[in-house]
Amino acid sequence: MANYTKHFRAFRIFARTLYAVTHIMTADWTCEDVSISVSIFFLLSRRNVSVPLLHLFIIIIIFFHCLFVRALMATVEELKLRVRELENELIKCKQKQCAAEQMHRPKIDKMSAEVVDSNPYSRLMALKRMGIVDNYESIRTFAVAVVGVGGVGSVTAEMLTRCGIGKLLLFDYDKVELANMNRLFFQPHQAGLSKVEAAEHTLRNINPDVSFETHNYNITTLDNFNHFMERLSLGGLEDGKPVDLVLSCVDNFEARMAINTACNELGQTWMESGVSENAVSGHIQLINPGETACFACAPPLVVAANIDEKTLKREGVCAASLPTTMGVVAGILVQNVLKYLLKFGRVSYYLGYNAMQDFFPSMAMKPNPQCNDRHCRRQQEVYKKREADRPKAEAVQEEEEVVHEDNEWGIELVSEEANEETQAAAAQVPDLPEGISVAYTLPAANKGDGETVEETEQSLEDLMAQMRKL
Repeated sequence: MANYTKHFRAFRIFARTLYAVTHIMTADWTCEDVSISVSIFFLLSRRNVSVPLLHLFIIIIIFFHCLFVRALMATVEELKLRVRELENELIKCKQKQCAAEQMHRPKIDKMSAEVVDSNPYSRLMALKRMGIVDNYESIRTFAVAVVGVGGVGSVTAEMLTRCGIGKLLLFDYDKVELANMNRLFFQPHQAGLSKVEAAEHTLRNINPDVSFETHNYNITTLDNFNHFMERLSLGGLEDGKPVDLVLSCVDNFEARMAINTACNELGQTWMESGVSENAVSGHIQLINPGETACFACAPPLVVAANIDEKTLKREGVCAASLPTTMGVVAGILVQNVLKYLLKFGRVSYYLGYNAMQDFFPSMAMKPNPQCNDRHCRRQQEVYKKREADRPKAEAVQEEEEVVHEDNEWGIELVSEEANEETQAAAAQVPDLPEGISVAYTLPAANKGDGETVEETEQSLEDLMAQMRKL
């Protein structure tokens, strides 16, 4: 009995101590703390542990227990708060999306030239009335693949969407970053989204009549490259048909070579574009496999020397980027796309842009017979055979008659010199290589066959006097 009384008194002292400690540390006395402390107290009291040591041990246990519980509860509360914040953001996003979907205009089945404020195609259809394009409505029958939805590719996709293209296939594996905000098209709230996803959402709001197909992957890997080729050959506006044109808007040579290989193998026409690292020059290039030089026919030094591009990049150093240059290059690219698809004007095989001097060089390059790409060499043979089988029309040169302006007096202009006199006055034509002719000849020196006066020592006055006597 005395033993139990001793333990009871010890427990009372311990309980008061425990309450004080937990109250100071947690400002709360929980049932869990009581149950744990009682269990530990009786467990140690049976082992004849002295009361002071028992108190000290229990206080230490409760101290670490309270720290752990407090940290755990704080973490749980933070997670609950974050979950509520994300739920609120999700609700706001859904509300914005619903509001945007309600603002979508209905799809237009047929393009109209009617000049009303509600017709988004009236100014495009005006090209027919002005004689620029024969059939602008045919733009809806074309499918274009845009590889690289960055500074040039995103603006290119937007222009084609506003022009009413039939279908757009977008390829990119990167995400929208705040570092992209110096360029056009993307907006800060799209940061973190994949570029193709953000682009599709924006473009669909601009023109719901356009069909979109997005692929968020890197085309240079083996599996993705095979799927990329499959979509180029089967991803047209009609299932099973190839796309009509491929646009390269990438920023590295590895991706350009992948596009070049795919288009050479498929015989697919494509256009290449790019902006320099100093952001003040760019170019576009039309590539018809077999007819014009492909990207491997005259490769840049990095590609020709087989240098890994990643080794050229330095930590903390990035290429310059101007929205103006990228907008100019994208505009030139889409302009040539429209001319190529709608068949008006002259499509540039290569057109450069130098912003420093406002210089636009243009040229055409023939394919290299010793190109490293075997598909390019095969396409060259196919093109030569096709050109040889094509019937050639003989050009007949008709001599134009000289027609004088009519007048009431019946006056005609005729040469005062006869042909014989003209030929006599002309000098002898020099011997020149075939294909080269002279524009004019110097007249022959007039030697003359008349009599000459012999030299005399008479003065001028004497000669004048003799002339007067005659």
